[in-house]
Amino acid sequence: MASTLRQRSLKQEPVDVSAPEVLAGAPGAGPGEHTPHPSGKEKYGRAMQVFRVVSFVVYFMGSCIAIVISQLVGAPLYWIHRDLYYTYMALTKQSFGLLITTMTRLWGPTTIRISGDASVADQIRKTPDGMVEFAFPERMVMIANHQIYTDWLYLWWVGYANSPKMHGYLYIILKESLKYIPIIGTGMMFYGFIFMSRKMSVDQPRLAHRLGKLKTKHTTPAGQKILDPMWLLLFPEGTNASGNGRVKSAKWAKKIGVKDTEHVLLPRSTGIYFCLNELKGTVDYVYDCTVAYEGVPRGKFGEEIFTLSGTYFRGQPPKSVNFYWRRFRIADIPLDDAEKFDVWLRERWYEKDTIMEQYVATGRFPPSPAEAVTSGHQGFLETEVRTRYWLEFLQIFAVVGIVGLMWNNVSKFWARWVS
Repeated sequence: MASTLRQRSLKQEPVDVSAPEVLAGAPGAGPGEHTPHPSGKEKYGRAMQVFRVVSFVVYFMGSCIAIVISQLVGAPLYWIHRDLYYTYMALTKQSFGLLITTMTRLWGPTTIRISGDASVADQIRKTPDGMVEFAFPERMVMIANHQIYTDWLYLWWVGYANSPKMHGYLYIILKESLKYIPIIGTGMMFYGFIFMSRKMSVDQPRLAHRLGKLKTKHTTPAGQKILDPMWLLLFPEGTNASGNGRVKSAKWAKKIGVKDTEHVLLPRSTGIYFCLNELKGTVDYVYDCTVAYEGVPRGKFGEEIFTLSGTYFRGQPPKSVNFYWRRFRIADIPLDDAEKFDVWLRERWYEKDTIMEQYVATGRFPPSPAEAVTSGHQGFLETEVRTRYWLEFLQIFAVVGIVGLMWNNVSKFWARWVS
């Protein structure tokens, strides 16, 4: 795998690493030296930045409040009809997928550049309207390296771009403190996200409970037993790449006597091993995505360059977010032995590190093979994070609008009746 990737990397056009656009935060830049941002100068002045902050907060928080109200309206379904409740909550999860997609389109537009190996050939294609469509299965486990805080946002968009759409069936494992965020935390609990304390003795019963729900079969009106769609997103590194994470990864490598990685953090296998064993028999594939952001130089970290304020308020989002996809059959993964699985996962991360090395050296991941439906596109597909229809975001407010209309009519009727 590694030798193949190195051979491919020799075929790529080299990136001029001395160019200003790739020197942001470059090693060796002394205090006070100007290091241009890879996305260019700030596109907006102070007044426009304030406007962007205000408009962003109004749209994001207004949408989140509308979604939580919608969830509360549908909450009684849990005791009335459990299957209908989960279907309803999936619709509210779709609303959040629409929110973050339109949010990125309006405040932090970026190019998504996609390739993959032969295992995902014919599962990623360009559509006539310039978007990309994925044909990933309705049930899978998705794993990825963790570069910056917004990785999950772009991966959620993949669910929107999938056929069938899966942005209402994404499940994420998060640290426990996030569920206490006002409004947003409530919404995530309704979504069935899994909150972890990072103590396996505490987390294992929670995981077993939540995963049990994700592998429970439901009965259709026709009497057929089926499993609900599910994409379970896991970041085996446990945290995003950073200086502190890099140090911890090196210490862990030394402790267990293995080689450390350079561009990613060594993965921890306990959580994903438990998840895959719990879901075994109900999921056939693990999809692996290697993520890289354009403009991050060797030895630096994306979180240092692409901050939330820079991306959404100052007009400095990454020029491109790059995905390289692979697929693994769960039947081929050694799930009968924890130590063997630990070695298997670490080997995949060494391969991922090689893939990242090619990106850092050339500015491109390996291209998709000739048999993939990317022929004519030099092995890469490019698109934007956006919805297919401009007014699609109005679905976010549909339930609130209906409830408001009903309340208005009831209020008018009551006023007439008492008068």
